[in-house]
Order: sequence, then C-alpha cells, then structure tokens
Amino acid sequence: MEYKDYYQTLGVDKEATAADIQKAYRKLARQFHPDVNKDAGAETRFKDIGEAYEVLKDPDKRGKYDQYGAAWKQVQTGSAPPPGWEGFQFDFGGGDSRFEFRSAGGGSGFSSFFDMLFGGAGPQGFPGGGRQSTWSPPRRGRNHEVSLPLSLENLAEGGAQTIEFLDRSNGRTRRLEVRIPKGVLPGQSIRLGGQGGKGAGGPDGDLLLRVEALPHPVFRRHERDLHCDVPVAPWTAALGGKVRIPTLGGTVEARVPAGSSTGRKMRLRGRGLPNPKGPDGDLLAEIQVIVPTQLTDEEKALFEQLAETSAFEPSRDASGPTRNDT
Repeated sequence: MEYKDYYQTLGVDKEATAADIQKAYRKLARQFHPDVNKDAGAETRFKDIGEAYEVLKDPDKRGKYDQYGAAWKQVQTGSAPPPGWEGFQFDFGGGDSRFEFRSAGGGSGFSSFFDMLFGGAGPQGFPGGGRQSTWSPPRRGRNHEVSLPLSLENLAEGGAQTIEFLDRSNGRTRRLEVRIPKGVLPGQSIRLGGQGGKGAGGPDGDLLLRVEALPHPVFRRHERDLHCDVPVAPWTAALGGKVRIPTLGGTVEARVPAGSSTGRKMRLRGRGLPNPKGPDGDLLAEIQVIVPTQLTDEEKALFEQLAETSAFEPSRDASGPTRNDT
C-alpha cells in the first residue's frame, strides 16, 4: 500500500493549523492548475494537491491519517481492522452477507470460536464425528466502492480517464480505463459491472466509483451552478463597462451595469456544469470593487475633485448589493 505524505505534498509540517493548510493549498492550486500551468506533470501535481487538502482539512480524516498512515481509508470505511486486531470472516452466501469474528492482541480466538460453534469438534468436523461438507452454493462477488475525485473540468467535460485504486480483496493496486459521463455530479456513482469482488461459482461483483469534487482555485459550486469573484475598478463599477469573466470553457467578456456595488451578481446562463437531463447550470460572477492602493498625482487630484463635487453619501444613499440576472 503506497504511503503518500500529504503534509509534504502541501509543504507544511504536521503541526500546521487549518488556516496554514488552506493557505498552502490555495497557493499551490493556483500554481499548478492545468489552465495556468502547461508543464508536463502539472495536472497530476494538481490532483495530488487536491487529494492532500481533502484529507488534511477534515479533522476526522486528518486524525485517522496521522494515526494509521497509508491504511487510514481502510480503517475509516471498516474494510481493514486497526493495527493489533485479527479478524476472521465467514461467508454463508447471499452476496454481501457475512459473519465476522475478531479478537484483540493476536490470541487464540479462531480455535475458541470453533470450539464454541462445533462443541469442540473444530473446523475439520461436526459434533459426533461427522465430516464437514465441501459443497457450497454459488455466490456472487461483493460490490466494491472507491472514491473518484474529479476536478470541475472533469465533471463538465467527462471523457476517458485512467484511475488507480487499492483492490481490497488482494491488497494490490489496480489500474482501469473508465469513461466519465459528461455532467456527473459529486455524490453520484459510476458502476463498472464485473469489476468488483470475485464470485464463487457466481458472477463477479461490481465496482462503484463514488464521485467527489476537488476544490477549485477559482470557482465555488452549488449543485450545477458555479460562483466566482470578479474584480472591478471603481470607475467601471460607477460608469459601467466591460470586464473579463473566467468560465470553465475560457474567459468571456460581459458588461457591468452602471452603478454596481460589491456583491452584485451577474448571471451567465448555461455557463455552469452541463446537465444531460435538463438545462445546464449558470455561472454567477460576483462583483468585487477594488480600490487602487497607489495613486499617481493626477489620479489623486481627480479623486479629490470627485470628493469635493459629489454629494453621494454611502451610509445614507446606498441601497446595498443588488442582483442582475442578465
């Protein structure tokens, strides 16, 4: 089982606070985002950064990762026991039905269990000296479920993708080529028939890929709608004008209505995540009026002239953020 040092991936130490981890993630995500960084390996690095952040930002996941290392996912899902435990599983058919017996400290729980079950006859026979039957009914293999973290671009575009995951039945890493449906959402599952646990005289189980969304450095997602911030100069906000707005398909131009304040939202219909069964999501760009921190003498004079001639008083006249559904 490969161990990934998530702290090293984000460049923080194990004592890092949640704020430190978030700050490191945002910096690296902007640096290695595929839309910005075209170097070979940048996309893989971006995914590794997202995976590390998903674990370390969650106190529960982080605690299990710190305690169990590479086996933290198996401990969390119950597919692997914590260190120091030994388990025995007995299948009686019926797909996912099973009986588990576990003992701590590596004791003689196995023999004790059979003594209890068979009255001292042990696993080789039944009470009264009878022999154990070797026949068992056909059994379908178990379904396995693994998480599939995807970027917003992957969710929107779909397409072929190679995935790697740990096969719990044999402890080995498997690699599969899968096709991601366009417009799939986090929480949904992609079913790969026959790729789960091996059947015993019956069909193999299925592999369920549980879709998860990686954090994005630009967009925030709500269902199929995307949200982003758009910096706007004070004069553009006051007079109106064109601004460039990022989308998953590239940057587009839109017009800011005159008299816009910070918090006003411009809706770009159909620019969110695609919907195979209905209308596509929208992109809502929220205006953030940015004031220059350094002014030339001429700019300072113009602002001073505006201050002297304008009767506008925000605390009295401003009506607050408004919404524009263009």
